[in-house]
This record gives sequence, structure tokens and C-alpha cells, in this order.
Amino acid sequence: MGTKGGGTGRRIVRWVTGLLVLTLVAAGVAAWRLDLVEPWYDHFFGDDPTAPLAESPVEVPPPPGLDLPAVPGMVPVADELAATGRATRPKVEAALAPFLADTDLGPHVLAAVDDLTTGRPLARVGDGAAIPASTTKLLTGLAALDVLGPERTFSTRVVTAGQNRVVLVGGGDPFLMAEPSSADGPSYPARADVVTLAQQTAAALLAQGRAKVRLGYDDSLFATPGLNPAWPASYAEEGDIVSPISALWVDEGREAESSRRVEDPSLYAAQVFAAALVEAGVKVVGDPTHGVAGDSGSEIASVASAPVREIVERVLEVSDNEAAEVLAHHVGLAVRGTGDFEAGVEGTMRTLRALGVPTAGIEIFDGSGLSRDNRISPDALLAVLRTAATGDPALRTVIEALPVSGFTGSLTDRFAGAFPEARGLVRAKTGTLTAVSSLAGVVVDQQGHQLVFVLMADRIRKPQETAAENALDDAAAALGACACGPAT
Repeated sequence: MGTKGGGTGRRIVRWVTGLLVLTLVAAGVAAWRLDLVEPWYDHFFGDDPTAPLAESPVEVPPPPGLDLPAVPGMVPVADELAATGRATRPKVEAALAPFLADTDLGPHVLAAVDDLTTGRPLARVGDGAAIPASTTKLLTGLAALDVLGPERTFSTRVVTAGQNRVVLVGGGDPFLMAEPSSADGPSYPARADVVTLAQQTAAALLAQGRAKVRLGYDDSLFATPGLNPAWPASYAEEGDIVSPISALWVDEGREAESSRRVEDPSLYAAQVFAAALVEAGVKVVGDPTHGVAGDSGSEIASVASAPVREIVERVLEVSDNEAAEVLAHHVGLAVRGTGDFEAGVEGTMRTLRALGVPTAGIEIFDGSGLSRDNRISPDALLAVLRTAATGDPALRTVIEALPVSGFTGSLTDRFAGAFPEARGLVRAKTGTLTAVSSLAGVVVDQQGHQLVFVLMADRIRKPQETAAENALDDAAAALGACACGPAT
């Protein structure tokens, strides 16, 4: 038993230490992966297949005109960091204390820090649960990876439905696009699109001598409503906070020209597909009609989504609300046979319990964290993170996808305050709503101790929201800057 535990500990040390190496290259790759700059895929993979590649990403110069931020105070690390002794509770508490006492955080502040490997408690501030905001996505990502499997994909299909009629069938691809992403350069994860699907469909129809069809569309994989009753009414009234969740949409329910969310994402996707069919040489008679395809038709063409692990990675990196809800609907389908908000929540909770995550401190109503009725305790979030880090390797994407402080995803422009030496040593999921700010993730201190932490505040006065966010950043950075074990 001791040998097995020691092996696990060493693997975790190597794995978490590997996260540090990411800080040397994250500044360069983050902009490409997050579509923030002109893509430079061809810089790595040109037309000449015999051209030598650089030995490592840090040796690849940026494209002309791209300024990348310097990596402050970072040096390559050894293959394995040997932590000095064990992190101590007094030092962890002392590191956090001045920042969690910041009055900008308001009167309800919760925090918890544990040793990542052993789960040994190192700090607790406050009791109970708080509004988690987007840290809820950690639960959704863990459940999706476990229930669906990291390699699962979702197909958007076109099937026959009688003579001269075809149906576009949504398979719940959260990142289905209106047009090929190659028009603007490669994206991550790779995305299917309805133009390619229309071209494949047209080729098959024309080969059969069919140049004219009627079009139906089927989004029945997910049930109604598309907007969660537990969300504030303003989300529906304003119409541009979140798209109605659908098994069939393009660009997450946004218009191509304006990026505004459409009222009926499924119909809009069918209209885009119809226009692409016409462009490909097949006339579409009448308007697309809504219905259920049934099982009698044969498949004409299909396109597949990225695998679940890449979808989860993107959801956690940039805190994608719509894609998180699609994943939760899929979890509901897999666990309860229904793709809706209620089933998604039940499926997530059942999965967490099966994984050994205590759910007594969890009450959720969605998969994204948009609901202000959600409550999660810091201990529950710690358990989710530790399960992802130390459990089945298939779940580890939850940790690997966490934004890197000061470099990637929703933390790209954060952690610019205290403790610059901690930049890159913190990986965390953000959570932000009006009057709510939270961080949950992993950190390596200056002596190599691997810690898991949760910081939450949900009664922040509006003028202090940015200051409160900075206080939580500084608290997490203090852990990365801490020598939390015995003096060397």
C-alpha cells in the first residue's frame, strides 16, 4: 500500500511540476489557442513537409508584428520538484490572511486550502456555502468526462425523410459553426460546420440526380425550455446574455454578422444550412420546417464535434456558458435519458456521488453557474478538484484546462498585482457574477508544495467588484509566493 501511494505521489509531483513548464510557453500559445491574434499555424506547419521543426515551443519565434509579454523571473525547472517538508497550516493561513481580510470583499468570505496529494487541511475561513458563479463549471466538466468519456464526439447529421425531403438533425455539438474555421485560420478545438455538411449533402444528392429538396430540422435531442427557469428574468428580457440551449445551433446561437444571439437558434441553423445547400447547387423548396426525423430515414452526410476532453478544456479556459450547458444536457441524457436543465443537474450530482465527491455542500440548478440560486461549499469544490487531480487520469483534463495566472484564458489579464514571482504558478477557474467573485484551482508554492484552494466572496458591493477580484488574485498569488514549509 505504501509503495502504491508513493508512486502516486511522485506522479502527481511530476505532473504538477509540468504545469510550471507551461509558463515558459503559455504566453506564446495562448493567443493562438484562444483566437486572440492572427493565427500562425503555418508558422509551425508550412507547405514543406521536410522542413525541420524547432526542438521545443520556446525555440519558435513569434510571427512578425506579434509582441508577446515577457515571462518575469521564470527559469526552467527540474524534472521533479522535491518539496521541503510539509506545508504548514500557520504559514498558509498567514499568507492568506491580509488579503482575505480586505474589506472590498464584503462581509461573506469563504476560503479553503488543502494539500493536493493527501487532502490534509491547511486553511479554513468562514462556514457554509456561497454563490459559486462559474466555478460550477468544474462540476460539469468532471461529470461530462466521467459519464460521456473524454473521446466522445457529437454528430450533426442529414437524413432522408421521404421523397425529395431531407432533415438536418442536431446532435448537441456545442461548437458547430456556420462556416469552416479555416476561413479565419485554425481554431482550438477543431470545429465542425454546416457549410461543409451542406457541401457533402449536396454532393450525395446530386450524385443521385436530386437537385431539389424540402428541408426539415430536428432539435429534439434536447428538451425545452431553452432558458433555465432558475436564471434571472433579465437574461431572457435582454436577449443577449445567454443563448437558448439547443441541440442544433451554429456559432452558439449567434448571428454571423453581429454576433448577437438569435431568438430561435435551431431555425437559424437550418436557414444557414439551407443557404449553403443552395450555394452548393441544390434548390431548397419553401422554408425549413421543424419536426422529428424519426428512425426510418437513411443518413446522407454528417460532421462530428471535437472530443469531450477538448470541449471541457475550452469551457474551463474561457468560461463558456452555453457550451457548459450543452455538456450538462448530455450528462442528463446519459444518466437520466433526458436532455434538459433538471436532468443535467441530477446527472451531475449522481456522477459526483459515484466518484466519491461529498455533495452535502452542493445545491445547483444549472451547469454553467449563471444561476444565483446555486450554492457550493469550498470543501465540495476542493473535493472536485482533488478527484480530478488524483483520480482516474481521464478526469485530469479538469486540472490541465484551468487558466494559468497571468497567461491564459480567463486569467490572461489578471494577477498583475502583488507577488509577480507567483505568475504562472497558479491555475484556477474563475467565477464572476454581480457582487460575486471566486477562484478555485491548484498552486505550487516556492518550495514545491502542491496545494488545492478555493476562495469565494458573494456579497461584494458593486463599486468594489474589481478591487475584490484583485484581492482574491493576490490571495491566490500569496500561496504561490509562499515558502509554506519549514525553512531550508
